[in-house]
Amino acid sequence: MLNIRNFSFTYPGREKPALDNINLAVQPGEFIVVCGSSGSGKTTLLRQLKPAMAPHGTAAGEIHYHGQPLSELDAHTAAADIGFVQQCPENQIVTDSVWHELAFGLESLGEPTQVIRLRVAEMAAFFGIEPWFHHRTAELSGGQKQLLNLASIMAMQPQILLLDEPTSQLDPIAAAEFLGTVAKLNRDLGITVILTEHRLEEAFAHASRAIVMDGGRVICDGEPRVVGKILYDMNHPMHLAMPTPMRLFGDCLTVSEARTRLASQCVMRNAQCVIDPPPTQSKAVLNMKNVWFRYEKNSSDVLRGMDFTAHAGEITAILGGNGAGKSTALSVMLGLHRPQRGKITSAPNHKISAVPQNPQSLFIGKTVQEDLREVVAPSVTLRVPAPPQAGEPISINSIAEIAQLCKLESLLQSHPYDLSGGEQQRLALAKALLTRPKILLLDEPTKGLDAQFKQQLAGILHKLVKQGTAIVLVSHDIEFCAQHAHTCALMFDGQIITQAPARAFFAGNSFYTTAANRIARWAVTCEDLCSFFEKKEPKKL
Repeated sequence: MLNIRNFSFTYPGREKPALDNINLAVQPGEFIVVCGSSGSGKTTLLRQLKPAMAPHGTAAGEIHYHGQPLSELDAHTAAADIGFVQQCPENQIVTDSVWHELAFGLESLGEPTQVIRLRVAEMAAFFGIEPWFHHRTAELSGGQKQLLNLASIMAMQPQILLLDEPTSQLDPIAAAEFLGTVAKLNRDLGITVILTEHRLEEAFAHASRAIVMDGGRVICDGEPRVVGKILYDMNHPMHLAMPTPMRLFGDCLTVSEARTRLASQCVMRNAQCVIDPPPTQSKAVLNMKNVWFRYEKNSSDVLRGMDFTAHAGEITAILGGNGAGKSTALSVMLGLHRPQRGKITSAPNHKISAVPQNPQSLFIGKTVQEDLREVVAPSVTLRVPAPPQAGEPISINSIAEIAQLCKLESLLQSHPYDLSGGEQQRLALAKALLTRPKILLLDEPTKGLDAQFKQQLAGILHKLVKQGTAIVLVSHDIEFCAQHAHTCALMFDGQIITQAPARAFFAGNSFYTTAANRIARWAVTCEDLCSFFEKKEPKKL
């Protein structure tokens, strides 16, 4: 179906190719998961398979679709046969209503009205869109927008479905449902699926084939169980990103398989989860009391009497479904929006910085270096009150230090919009850190990040909290929160429903919990189980 031969690609101004001599053959009906560290070439490879999405640069080699050069496909065939779902759902929606979005692609292809009506109705019914069929697209949650993107593409009846980290902005329940829907399309309709993803817990269970990329090359290609074992034997850092069952037992893909294997070994049947004591709470530096907020006068409330406190030297994670109000809560904490009722107070002389869910909203320079300099320009130095650098200037030398810390050294002359999703996240974090905040708000900070940089991010955050910084992060990354947050809170219907120390929080949940806890209720993290089995973990950077 697809044949990629000796294909290489280099972005303008880059010496190192983003894709280096790729050779792959894709058979009809395959479900392929492409994984790898940030900047390994996953998204670049995926975009090369959709002519309208192919980036500008220098290409060499061949890509054939059903024996025909992909570049020679007529526009109609390329649009109808090859569907593409982007990482950020807002970037793909082009109309203001749900029903029109479903029909837009078919209208662009010139399909008859009766055909359009039939396919729109069929897709709305299959994807469960009927309850919000007449809604405005701006009113939809992130999960609904991503589902609408998928339905709009499927209405055109593509033969290949390309998905670029489609679950990165979805909560765990919505992500599992979305991938289950994609698997059903693959299984029932025979649609070929090629998916790039960092969150592999659910994706690997559906895949028939896994491809691992590193430095623009394919380093591993095969059945997911085989790929996991190869990475483990190689002691490759990518094994850290593998599903928890695979990290434990090598050849297990699902939680149920791992639970069965664990039971067969009769291990720790009556064990109890060890709950860490709650952190010794220090000074409260940010407090929300009975906060109510709505975006428009006649709209419904997004925050409904929310109470929340952040403490110095503590990482607090806020979890919850799409549309629960998490990002709105951060924007209110930051002062971007004023609540209609309630009170928000923060400690004096405590600078607040934030990394938004869409990092591109922070970029204004033509290069990464310009964007970093913008934080300290135009006076070149900025006096900050925060210890331990109280009164010391942020010099241009700090840019080199922050670039090294966030692994941006080789990207300083690149345009921010040419970076991968994970690299953009790292740049946004670097800009926030340059302001020396004492209260740091992070909206989906691990979105698009590989397992290796998640470890480095955790190290950065823990260094900050040791210096007394209060960190509040909103995240769908349950595994990261379980391992690194001190306190976790669940948000529902515009309120904090419960808040507890991280281990106690996840040990008591059924769905908002880790794979390790679903395997063995006496464990919370994969490290808990690995330490019990005394299993070797891959090297950590």
